[in-house]
Amino acid sequence: MRKELFGKKIKKAAVILLTLSLGVLTACSDGKAQTNADANNKKEIKYGKAAGPYTVLFEDAIKPILEAKGYTVTAVEFSDLLQNDIALNEGEIDFNVEQHTAYANNFNEAQNGNLVTISPIPTVPAAIFSATNTSLDAIKDGAKVAVPNDAANTARAYVLLQKAGWIKLDPNVDLSLVKQSDIIENTYNIEFTEMNSINIPGVLDDFDYAVITGSIVYNAGIDPSTALLQEDILDHLILQVVVKEENKDAQWAKDIVAAYHSEEFKKYMDENNNGLWYVPEELFQ
Repeated sequence: MRKELFGKKIKKAAVILLTLSLGVLTACSDGKAQTNADANNKKEIKYGKAAGPYTVLFEDAIKPILEAKGYTVTAVEFSDLLQNDIALNEGEIDFNVEQHTAYANNFNEAQNGNLVTISPIPTVPAAIFSATNTSLDAIKDGAKVAVPNDAANTARAYVLLQKAGWIKLDPNVDLSLVKQSDIIENTYNIEFTEMNSINIPGVLDDFDYAVITGSIVYNAGIDPSTALLQEDILDHLILQVVVKEENKDAQWAKDIVAAYHSEEFKKYMDENNNGLWYVPEELFQ
C-alpha cells in the first residue's frame, strides 16, 4: 500500500515537473520570438556616420523619408570605416551607407564578418587628378602615381589606369582583385606609391598624378570637374546600404531600401545632382 502511494506521488511529481519544464520552454520560445519580432519591427534605428558624401546624402534625402514613416534615426560617429563595420558586425549599430560590395566582402573575409548589401545607392566615381598636369597626355616616362592601398580601391585604381592607356593588366585576373603585380605592361615605367587614400590629397603636389576615390574627393574639397578621367563604375564598386545578415529582411531594412527607390528620392537627385553622383539605373526603374 505504501509502495503504491509512494509510486503515485513520484508520478504526480514527475508530471508537475514536466509541465513546469514545458511551460518554461514555451515562455522562453515565446520570449525569443517576441524579441525577434521587436527587432524586425523596431522604430528606432542607428547608422554608422562617417565624414563623406554618402552620409550627407542619407541625412539630407533619406532620413526625412524614414522619419515621416515614424522612425527615429540616430547617428553614431566613427573615425574610419573599419571601426564602423566592426560596430555594425557586433550589433552596436543597424546599418551604414559608406562602402561598396568589394569592401564589405573584404571586411567579411578579414574580420570573419557577417555583413550583407541590401540596396545600391548613388556613388561618386574615383578619378585621376593632378596638381601639375592638365591632361593625361602630359605623362612622361618614370611618372610618379599615387593609388589607394586598401585592396578593393587598389584594384579599382589599376583598372582606371588601364582605362587611361598607361598600363595593361593580366586579362586572366578578376578586375576586382588585381594588384600591382598583375600589371603586364607599364608603358611609361610608372612608379606607383600605394598609400592610405585619406592622405593622397595632402601630398598631391608630390606626384605627377593620383587616383582619388569619390568620398575622399568630397572630403578634401576637390572640385570633381577637375578630374582628368573618371572610372567606369563596375557593379562591385557601387555603394550600398549594408546591414548584418540577420537583419536583411527586417521591416526597417526594407523601409530603408524603399526610401532609396522612392519617387521622393528620385526628385531630390534630379534637383541636386550637379554631376557629382553616378546613380545606378535600378534605383528608379
